[in-house]
Amino acid sequence: MPLRPIDAVFVHPKQRLYVVYYRGELWQLPRMKIDDKSWQNRRPYTDDSSSLYLSIHQAISDPVLAQKLRTLDLPVAVRGSTLSRFEAWWEAHGFKWLKDKLMIGQSPLAAHQAIAYTKAIDSQPASPGNNRTENKTPASMPSFVNTDVFAEMLTELTNEVLDQKL
Repeated sequence: MPLRPIDAVFVHPKQRLYVVYYRGELWQLPRMKIDDKSWQNRRPYTDDSSSLYLSIHQAISDPVLAQKLRTLDLPVAVRGSTLSRFEAWWEAHGFKWLKDKLMIGQSPLAAHQAIAYTKAIDSQPASPGNNRTENKTPASMPSFVNTDVFAEMLTELTNEVLDQKL
C-alpha cells in the first residue's frame, strides 16, 4: 500500500455492532456506540469479515476518539461496501482520491465534514418567513481547518500524503 492503512468504521448488521478498521487491523467495539469508552474496551474482531459493511457515517462525534481515529469522508460510491471491496478500492484509488482532495484544499477528514455540516445548519435562519437574512457562503464562514482541534491531524495527514515518495 502506498500509504499507511486507513481508519474506517464498519457495521456488522446481524450482530448489531461496530468494527473499526484501525491501521489494517479489525477491532470490535462492545456496543453500538462509538466513543472513547467503547474504544478502550475493544477486542480483536475474529469472526467472518465478509459480513462487514462500510458505515455510511464515518464521522466520530466523541472528540477524544476522533483524535485517535483518522476516519475519512469517503466517496458515496464506496459507502456500504463489503470489507474486501473497500480494501480493493483503497488499494487502487484511495491514495489518488486523498491526494486530489488535499491538493484542492479540501479536508478529507470525516470530523471536518461533520463540523462543516453543523456550522451550515447553525447558520440557517430560525424561521424561513419573509425576513431576508444575509446568506452565508462557504467563503464567509470561518475556516474550521485553522481553528478546530483537528487542524494538527489535517496538517499531519497533508504532509504525509503530499510528501509521499512514489
